[in-house]
Amino acid sequence: MSGEPAMATPMLACTGIDKRFGAFKVLNAVDFSVSSGEAVGIVGPNGAGKTTLFGVLAGAIPPSGGLVHYRGVDLGGAGAAARCRAGIARTHQVPRPFLGLSVFENTITAAQFGAGLTGRAAADAAAEALERTALLHHANRPAAALGLLDRKRLELARALATGPRVILLDEIGGGLTEAELGLLIALIGRLKTDGLTIVWIEHILHALLKVIDRLVCMSAGTVIAAGHPDTVMADPEVRRAYLGGNIA
Repeated sequence: MSGEPAMATPMLACTGIDKRFGAFKVLNAVDFSVSSGEAVGIVGPNGAGKTTLFGVLAGAIPPSGGLVHYRGVDLGGAGAAARCRAGIARTHQVPRPFLGLSVFENTITAAQFGAGLTGRAAADAAAEALERTALLHHANRPAAALGLLDRKRLELARALATGPRVILLDEIGGGLTEAELGLLIALIGRLKTDGLTIVWIEHILHALLKVIDRLVCMSAGTVIAAGHPDTVMADPEVRRAYLGGNIA
């Protein structure tokens, strides 16, 4: 028997992911993984393929090649709904609430259709998600009346109401003031402390660094560096990829 410790199975992993849209290759042999309870940040210039990778992981976009595994199981052709019920939730760059519904109605809808809950279980899941995101006092407010920070909190609450093990955050900090961003960072930090596995795409690097354990940099559809955030951001290839961009 080997004296080496067994490697834990990643919570979510993809190997050799390719994605083409016609002749245009958006993802090229992407390997990525995140362990249970880990927070991983993904950075890269616009057009690097970050959001497309999220679409593949979440099941919204079928890959042209490669595999996605969740808790060691090949997800195959499972779509977004099946992956959500399995425990993979995501948010979007631009919040997408049902504007004609209340905050609570938005969240219970996610619990019902995202997690398959009914009755009291769905209501409890919605209330818990709103409490975790500091929105419970807005439960009866129309979603259309919310400001940007609260719309982002609602986007997060709807994802949490599905009971995820993994949450994919797509530029959730964009457009916020520094004060608002601080509140959101604290919220995401609490989710990590609670044991949620987090993958976070973000251009605001200082926000990521307050939460993440590991950083991945993508450029032109490939992963060019991964590891400790300081090491990744000191990598000459990463800095070249960011020329003209903001790495502060």
